Parts: sequence; C-alpha cells; structure tokens
Amino acid sequence: MKQHAKPQHGPKNSGYILVVDDNRMNRLMLARGLEKQGHQAAFAENGRQALAMLAEQDFDLILLDIEMPEMNGYQVLDHLAANVRWRDLPVIMISAVDEIDSVVRCIELGAEDYLTKPFNPVLLKARVDASLEKKRLRDEQRALFCKFTSDEVAEELLNSGFSLGGRLVEATVLFSDIRSFTTIAESKTPQETIELLNDYFSLMFEAIANEGGVVNQMIGDGLMCIFGAPLPLIDHHQRAVRAARQMIELIRRFNQEQARLNRVQIRIGIGIASGAVVAGCVGTQHRATYTCIGDTVNLAARLETHTKTVGQPILIEENTYLGLNGKIEVAPQGEVQLKGKTRAVKVFSVPVADDRT
Repeated sequence: MKQHAKPQHGPKNSGYILVVDDNRMNRLMLARGLEKQGHQAAFAENGRQALAMLAEQDFDLILLDIEMPEMNGYQVLDHLAANVRWRDLPVIMISAVDEIDSVVRCIELGAEDYLTKPFNPVLLKARVDASLEKKRLRDEQRALFCKFTSDEVAEELLNSGFSLGGRLVEATVLFSDIRSFTTIAESKTPQETIELLNDYFSLMFEAIANEGGVVNQMIGDGLMCIFGAPLPLIDHHQRAVRAARQMIELIRRFNQEQARLNRVQIRIGIGIASGAVVAGCVGTQHRATYTCIGDTVNLAARLETHTKTVGQPILIEENTYLGLNGKIEVAPQGEVQLKGKTRAVKVFSVPVADDRT
C-alpha cells in the first residue's frame, strides 16, 4: 500500500497527530486544543479506521481512546507493537476509565502515557510536547545510524539494542576491488581520486541494495557486503550473483561516460562465497562495526584476488554455484589452490556482457 507523506505544518515542535475516539465531541474538543498549540490533527472513529489511516500516512503521535466499537484501544496497541513501522510511534491513551489496572495494561502494551477524561488542557499539552520530543530524538537517532550503516543494520540496532557478539547464519559474502587502483591514484590528485571513488561506490551501492545486500566495509577502493544478514534471505546466493552482474554492467556504462569525457576508466574484480558466518557487532563498547567473520569471508576475499590471475571479473565457489540451482549461467574454472586454503577449491566464473570490463 502506498504511503503518503504527512502534511507540512506549523513550527518546528508541532506535530501531525491522529485522534482516535468514537465520540465526535471528544474528537472536536481535542482537535481544538491541539490546533491552539500549533499542531495539526486527523481523526479516526475507531481502531480499525485508525490502522487504515496509519498505513496511508505518517503521524507523529496518536491520542487513543480505549473503549471503542469494532476495535478497542488495547487491540490497536497490539497491532502497533507487532508492526516494525509503528512500534516506535508514541501513543497517549485518553479514556474515561480511571483504573490502575487499565493504566498498567496500556503501558505494558507500549503506550507512552495515559490521561483520563475530562482531561486537563495544560497537562495534555505537557504530555503531547514530551511525547513529540521523544519521537524527534528517536528519528534523529535513526537518521544518524543510517548515515554510518545500512538501513537494515540501523533497524536491528534500534530494535534489539547494541551488544558485541554475533549469531551464526547462512549467508553469501561478496568482495569487490578496483584493479590497478594504486596506479590510477598515482596519476590523479587527491580530489580527483575521491571523486572517482565516490562515483564508484554510488554505483556499487545501488546494485547491491537492489538485491537486498548490506555493505559493511569500505577499505580504500575495496568493499565487502553481505547477503542474508542481518535480515535473512532464502535466495542469498542468487541475489549476490545478480548484484555482481549489475555491478559489472554499471561499470561498463560508467566507463563509456568516462571515455566520452576523456577520463580514466576502471575495471573491477568480484569474489563471492556462501556458507556459515558469524554476523554481528565487532569491536569495543566505544567503537564497533557490524560485520561477519568466518572461512566464507576469507574465501570470498581470496576469490576476488584470484580474478586478477584468471582474467575473469566474477568468480564464485561451489556452495554459491549449488545455491544458484541452474538459474544463472556459470563456467567451470577447475579446482584452484587458493592462498591460505589447505584444500583445493572448485571455482566457477560468471559470464558477463563484456568480460573486458
């Protein structure tokens, strides 16, 4: 369902508030008070209508009655807690039910606060302002996380909290690197090198994100990404290989534009491996990064390096090949003794439109 942006409204601290109450006079009185405080209000007559509105629009706060037909306030709180999009949306209960058991139940179900009817306008203003401020801080925290990590990792940190360690998952790891980048950098100014890298990473991030991958490391001109963590992906093998092919195609188009502008062209190598990895936050309580570790990670890195030896832009190993289920064409490259591996590895190349890339 398409989601519509909330309307623009008043001062910085104002909010777009959904008032949910089956009593028309209560709705009008609340709206009048909210508008005097600089907020904008929308109305729902019951919980079911409120959920439908939430699916269509973004709100900053909900003022929610308890006793309503079709779906009561308790049921609405259950739905909000079960939905990732809505679980952080602040809710203030407004009800004629003035019983401690009701208050406790609402707070346990996730309500931010509780007011009884008839409500005190001054107290209502204070509770509304406090709830909106908490939401603003949460939104700023989420935006900050997303600047330094992927949306998926940011959501996991916000939902489950930060802790060092990880969990064992089945995933596919992809390493990519610009070939002869040191030579390219020597002929460029630092500003030109940064511009080239920014253009390169923008293209690679697009291809990886299109297939549900998460970029978790950028080291110089290289990057590492994961398919299958923190969010599981059943078809992570196929997604990684499709992303790799998109990366090569985007580089091909990028080089066409570079040639037109008489600028340096680049080639990349990609190594992909699938298997068990430990994914999670690694580091200290003061500085950490979300990553994955294990033999699968090392194997993907070795395969990326081996692309320079065989002159193929994309190399995968046997587990990735088996996970493709014949849906993507590959070419056997035989068994290869990769550095650091005690056993030879079955290697396959993935044909692309223009292998010269």
